[in-house]
Amino acid sequence: MNDYGLNICLVWPEIPQNTGTIGRLCVATNSCLHLVKPLGFEIDEQRVRRAGLDYWKHVNLTVHEDLEAFMGILPTEDDQVFLIETKTQQTYFDAKFKKGAFLILGQETKGLPAPLMERYASRVYSIPMWDTRVRSLNLSNATSIVTYEAIRQLGST
Repeated sequence: MNDYGLNICLVWPEIPQNTGTIGRLCVATNSCLHLVKPLGFEIDEQRVRRAGLDYWKHVNLTVHEDLEAFMGILPTEDDQVFLIETKTQQTYFDAKFKKGAFLILGQETKGLPAPLMERYASRVYSIPMWDTRVRSLNLSNATSIVTYEAIRQLGST
């Protein structure tokens, strides 16, 4: 199996179905899933398992107790960190992904917290949307889009 070493990170996720779906994505892409507490649900909740189906037990999962603990494990090289947000001019088309990259996404209702946005201000990317009636994409859809772009760049063989 390919090992791109991707780290998919959800900061304070609120919707268990999104997290379950992203867990399933992580298994499919051999990526690590990082969840930063507080979570808006219990990890063993039925809705997480349902969205992740029977794959949830195979998720390479790390749960971080808080934002500070999570930020402490991030690489010192900024070029390994990619924040995905809605309000930035830089798109994920501009990103140059590397093996071991951290793809970081925030709460479904509030996005990423200020300390991350401030520390990595030059590393914030968006997914372009051409119709202004759409504020954002679903968290699991956005995660899939960026994950597969990273894999495309890293090579699929």
